[in-house]
Amino acid sequence: MEKVFDFLSELNLNNNKAWFDKNRGRYEESWKKMLFITEVLANEIRKFDPDIPVMDPKDCLFRIFRDVRFSNDKRPYKTNMGSFIARGGRKGIRAGYYVHIEPGSCFVGGGIYMPQPDVLKAIRLAIFESPDEFAGIINDKKFKAYYPVLYDDQLKTAPKGFPADFEYNWLIRYKSYAFSHFVKNNIVSGENFIEYTVQAFRELYRANRFLNDALEKNL
Repeated sequence: MEKVFDFLSELNLNNNKAWFDKNRGRYEESWKKMLFITEVLANEIRKFDPDIPVMDPKDCLFRIFRDVRFSNDKRPYKTNMGSFIARGGRKGIRAGYYVHIEPGSCFVGGGIYMPQPDVLKAIRLAIFESPDEFAGIINDKKFKAYYPVLYDDQLKTAPKGFPADFEYNWLIRYKSYAFSHFVKNNIVSGENFIEYTVQAFRELYRANRFLNDALEKNL
């Protein structure tokens, strides 16, 4: 992964089309490395999560090209590479497993990030109906060792349609049900990165299963 880190670090300092075109070969080499990692991880995840189908890793890997049409930041390229492994790939609505490669800011995790309103409501309904189950999953010691907190973006009050005095109100106020575990560069570059990541994903499985069951039941 050192070559991927080197490419992304230099891209961060030279985020323009001229430099990218000159270094396109390095980009393609990094892209292929990420495709390989994605495919290996998907094969390993499938051993414990049957929701993950056999798929083309290209359907999971996010494009490096930024959409700058409505952004004040006009840099044309992302300075990270990421893959979301789930049924439907990166464009799907289901909970899955994410690996993010960025020098100094690598992480693995998953869940569902910034879902559409109908998906978010389905999750909230499932938590409202089975709060102890979901709280038990995310408060489990092994789970919290990897994922101590949910992605911290919440409503200030209970969502519309839910009682304000619900005991687990804090659990249904989240706008995302996503989890992340930061990983040092040396671990990503080390020979045990796949094994390390698969173990982190194993701990995430029960949360993803709950979220996907919610979609199947309430959508």
